[in-house]
Amino acid sequence: MGKLFGTDGIRALAGKFPLDEKTVRATGASIARHFTESLGRAPRFVTGRDTRESGGWIEHAFHSGALSEGASCESAAVITTPGVAYLTSAFGFDAGIVISASHNPYYDNGIKIFLPDGKKIGRDIESRIEEDIFAAADTEIAAVDIDSSQFDEFYASYIDHLKANVPGLSATRLKIVIDCANGAASSFAPQLFAGLGADIIAIHDQPDGRNINENCGSLHLEHLQAKVIEEKADLGVAFDGDADRALFVDETGKVVDGDATLWVLSEYLKSHDKLVNSTVVATVMSNLGLELALRSRGVELLRADVGDKYVLDALLKTNSEIGGEQSGHIIFPEISLVGDGMMTALLLLRAMTEMGVSLSQAVEGFVQYPQILKNVKVLEKRPFTEVPEIMIAAKQIEYELDGTGRLLLRYSGTENLARVMIEGKDQAVIEALAGRLADTIGRELG
Repeated sequence: MGKLFGTDGIRALAGKFPLDEKTVRATGASIARHFTESLGRAPRFVTGRDTRESGGWIEHAFHSGALSEGASCESAAVITTPGVAYLTSAFGFDAGIVISASHNPYYDNGIKIFLPDGKKIGRDIESRIEEDIFAAADTEIAAVDIDSSQFDEFYASYIDHLKANVPGLSATRLKIVIDCANGAASSFAPQLFAGLGADIIAIHDQPDGRNINENCGSLHLEHLQAKVIEEKADLGVAFDGDADRALFVDETGKVVDGDATLWVLSEYLKSHDKLVNSTVVATVMSNLGLELALRSRGVELLRADVGDKYVLDALLKTNSEIGGEQSGHIIFPEISLVGDGMMTALLLLRAMTEMGVSLSQAVEGFVQYPQILKNVKVLEKRPFTEVPEIMIAAKQIEYELDGTGRLLLRYSGTENLARVMIEGKDQAVIEALAGRLADTIGRELG
């Protein structure tokens, strides 16, 4: 049996297994059955989707499967991933199902399942669902209509939830450019920030089912940078397709990534005595500059593996207040266990307005080190420690960096690639070092 769930649920080409209509129905039926067994009653689910053209029929198929096993389902229609997570808890649902492929192109889609506490279902349930899916090849499930009658209430409640976490925030003197990635934030974000009194210029807020993430949003910041400068705006914010992450552009057009955002928000928390254990959680890919900046304030940077799941695990284990990734996926456990791009933007605005500074001024103190990442194709993923030539080359590079840089050597989790990441003070030096190690890996494993 194959494994269908990755670190962020099921994700695949829409219309193809396991995201063909029949398999999605089987998935809905399986999830309903296992929740019924666990709860001892029929479960209640809420579903939401981003703007992909496949989202509607996938949501219908899921409802058909879940209802065939006695579950009740309500649809929040097009809404952000963190919006579904919020509704699951706020409205007493037993699980929230998000139909989205996040920052992927429109032809992909996915299914991820949240529990009321904001955590995703465990691997044990995932394995049982996978078994059901592979056993359901000949099962026929009738199609049903979906119930989206509470959409207006869900929409308003989520907006109110976002505002409630920044009481009194006013953005009346700010001009903000918002790149909605033609995704789930397209209707929410302009309304949210305009409601704070900001002068809003929205771009890429006209989804057509196929233009989600297409040359826009958090993966393509060049349009936002140009628009911020053109409009003489105070800042720009870019979301991805399901708006669980946000990246920013300051008033000069410079990108403010997740590391810089962590720096600003951790400074704000510390100044309000809310960084109790003096720890910020990031990942192994976070810039060395963040570690050094935090250290200068007596704050430890705890590095987790890449992926919001691992960041969340480390946050909960250490009882820390903030964590995130360079991608702009930031988690505030006190508010939610799910990253929310719009919430991140609100909290950043609060920090700026309370300090009375521009975004570029807020970022001061964080100096981003040059970083280079090289991917090397390999025939096998042998542990690097078993290849003496690679270990010798890596140790030599660490010696040459002499404490002024960082080397990270890892394999891709999805492809036959070795990843060489080096940070240091001089771009030309780290490029040469990375090229040298990449050549060694290519000779030994390519």
